[in-house]
Amino acid sequence: IFEEIKKEVSSYIKKIGYNPAAVAFVPISGWHGDNMLEVSAKMPWFKGWTVERKEGKAEGKCLIEALDAILPPTRPTDKALRLPLQ
Repeated sequence: IFEEIKKEVSSYIKKIGYNPAAVAFVPISGWHGDNMLEVSAKMPWFKGWTVERKEGKAEGKCLIEALDAILPPTRPTDKALRLPLQ
């Protein structure tokens, strides 16, 4: 089931302009906490995720590692700061 979902989501994100190779797909169980903070023994079939982007390659096995691998967007620090007010 995971591979089917990964294939469908990859197809969708490609259509909207994202590179599927730069997206980490991690099977988790929020109910039981599997693969969220540490590798789960209940998913021995999952060997880990790999993302490839222009800044380099990242890999891991659980969700927290995938979140830690997200690169923050570059901000134009040489320009004035703009804050919207309401």
